[in-house]
Amino acid sequence: MELNLRPERPEEQHEVELLIREAFWGYFRPVCDEHYLAHLLRESPAFVPELDVVAEQNGRLVGNVLYSRASITDRNGRKHGVLTFGPLSVLPEYWNCGVGSALMRHTIQRAKQLGYPAIVLHGHPDYYPRFGFQSAKLFGITNGEGESYDALMAMELFPGALNGVAGRFEEDPVFCVSAEEAAAYDAENFPHKEPAAMLPVGLLLEKLPEKAQQAFRSRNITLLNDLNRFSGRELLCWEGMDASLLPVVNMVLRENHLAPKLLPGCEILERAKCGACL
Repeated sequence: MELNLRPERPEEQHEVELLIREAFWGYFRPVCDEHYLAHLLRESPAFVPELDVVAEQNGRLVGNVLYSRASITDRNGRKHGVLTFGPLSVLPEYWNCGVGSALMRHTIQRAKQLGYPAIVLHGHPDYYPRFGFQSAKLFGITNGEGESYDALMAMELFPGALNGVAGRFEEDPVFCVSAEEAAAYDAENFPHKEPAAMLPVGLLLEKLPEKAQQAFRSRNITLLNDLNRFSGRELLCWEGMDASLLPVVNMVLRENHLAPKLLPGCEILERAKCGACL
C-alpha cells in the first residue's frame, strides 16, 4: 500500500478526531474517549506538534499518531524528560495493512532527529516490540504506583539514553480523561453512534481446558479485548497455561481482529533486545 506520511494540518483536526473515534470505538470498551484525549492533547504544553503525523492513502486520511512529552522521576526526585505517544489510530478497514507500522517507524526516526532520548508508553505488549520496545522493567522504570508489567514499555533512541534513569514514569495529567466530559464532547461534536457489542472472553475459554479457564476467571477477565493488557509471556506464567495453548489463544484473537501474542524467545522479541527492529 502506498502511503503519504505527513504532518497533520490544522483544518484536519476534526477529521482526525473522527478517524480516532472510528479506530477505538468498541476496541477497549463499548465507546471510547481517545478522540477527546486528542482534542485535549493539542492544547497541552506537553504536545509535540512535530510528531503529529497522519497517513494518507489516495487522498483519504487512514491513520494518525500523536506524541507528547513525559518524564521519569528517579529516586532522588529528579525528572528526566522522555517521549510518549498515543493514540495511534488506524481506520478499521485498514487494519493489518501496515499503516500503524509505517506511522511508528516514521515517527521514531523523526523523534531521533529531534534529539529526544527515549520513548516510554503503555500499550499492547505483543505489538510494540516489533519496533524495538522492551519491557520498561529492564530499565528500572515503573508506573506511578511503582508497578511493573509488560504493557509498560520503553525504547532508547540513542544507546545508553536510559542509563541511570530508573524511576517512575509519568504522563502529562491530560491523560486522566473524564468519562463524563468525553461523552459530552462526543455528543456535541460527532454523529450519534451506538455503543459497540463487546466480545466475551468465553469465545476463547470454550476452547481451553478447565484449569486454564480458571486462570482467566480468577483475574476477572470477561472480555476478549482485555487480553490486550497482557503479553504472551505473562499468560504463560498463569497456572494452567502452557506453550501448547498459546496457538489456541492466537487463533481466537486473529479470528476477531485482535493482535496475537508472542512466544518468549521469538525473533521479534530477540531483535528488540538488540535494537535491530528498525
